[in-house]
Formats: sequence, structure tokens, C-alpha cells
Amino acid sequence: MAEKINLDRNLTIEAVRVTEAAAIAAAETMGRGDEKVADQAAVDAMRTALNRLHMAGTVVIGEGERDEAPMLFIGEEVGTGDGPKIDIALDPLEGTTITAKGMPNGLAVLALSEAGGLLNAPDVYMDKIAAGPGVPVGAIDLDNSAAENINNVAKAVGKNPKDVVACILDRPRHGELINSVREAGARIVLIGDGDVAGVMATAMPEIWPAAL
Repeated sequence: MAEKINLDRNLTIEAVRVTEAAAIAAAETMGRGDEKVADQAAVDAMRTALNRLHMAGTVVIGEGERDEAPMLFIGEEVGTGDGPKIDIALDPLEGTTITAKGMPNGLAVLALSEAGGLLNAPDVYMDKIAAGPGVPVGAIDLDNSAAENINNVAKAVGKNPKDVVACILDRPRHGELINSVREAGARIVLIGDGDVAGVMATAMPEIWPAAL
């Protein structure tokens, strides 16, 4: 069993600065039309900032395996090595395409936990679902059909299914889901990239809809 630790407040604050460094570096490439340059700038800035932190960090969710990605790869060790053992999930630039095109919702993403606290997952696509304020735990579930989730959300907030708006990443693999959501009566906002921003939008409806 992994040793339980309390993440130091200073480490937490420094983690914010790590994402800030990556975001600033990526912003300098915004609108230049080169996804690789944008991503590399964010990666370099995030790695440099991470290596200043007093921790023995290991990337458990990153940008690919060592032999497949010149980026912050799964298994890479970061930090000074003289602090607590930390698991790290990251994406230095979530939304490389939208950043290259000068569009909104590109994000630098970072999560920390004690060693063993994050799922060391393979680099695969995963199903994800989120709902906003007023939707109780259990109303949505990845095992439910799209119609069940739409109807449960509508009931929870006292609305009709036609008033529910789902944000879905516009990909061929989501074609069946998109059709099912529309058949259930809900409307859809399709986004080309930036699904982390889409998830955040559910929690902050007063801020995000216009940006999506």
C-alpha cells in the first residue's frame, strides 16, 4: 500500500506555477499555425518548472511511452528527487490545434497525488461524462444509455430533455453517441478540441457557454 502523505501547501502553490509557465510559453505560439511548436514550448516550460520542485515525481499519465514521445512521457522522473514521492498526471497543452489556430480553451493541465494515488493507465481513449450543478450523484453513469442520462439530468433540474445541451468532442468515433443524444431530444454543442474545457463548462455554466 502506498504511504499516505499530505501534499505540502508550498508544493501545491508551486504546481500552479508549473501550469502557469506552460500556459505562458504556449501563449507565445498562439495563432502561429504550428501545433508541434506550441506543444513543444509548453512541454519544455512544464518540464523545467517541474524539475525545480522539491519532490521525487513520476509521470504516470503523460504524452505517451518513452520510445513514442519526445515529450513528458509516462515513467519520466521529475523534480529534485529529495522530497515526497509524487504521482503526476499532465498535459502541458490540452488543445494544441485550437492554440495553433488562435482559438479559446487551450489549457495546461496538471494533477498531483501521493505515490500510488493515480491510475497508471495505458495511452488509450476513455469514455468520460460530467454534469453540472443540481445533478445528483448517480443521475449520470457511463453504463447508462444516452437517453437515460439525458432524461435523468432533465428530471434532476426540472427541465424537459429538449432543454438539455450536451457538449461532445466532434470525432467519428462519437457518431453513434451523437445520434443517440439527438434521438433522446437533447441538443449538442460539438467542439473540435479541448474536452477538458468542455468538462469544466458543466461546472461553470455562467462563464463557459459563450467560449465553447
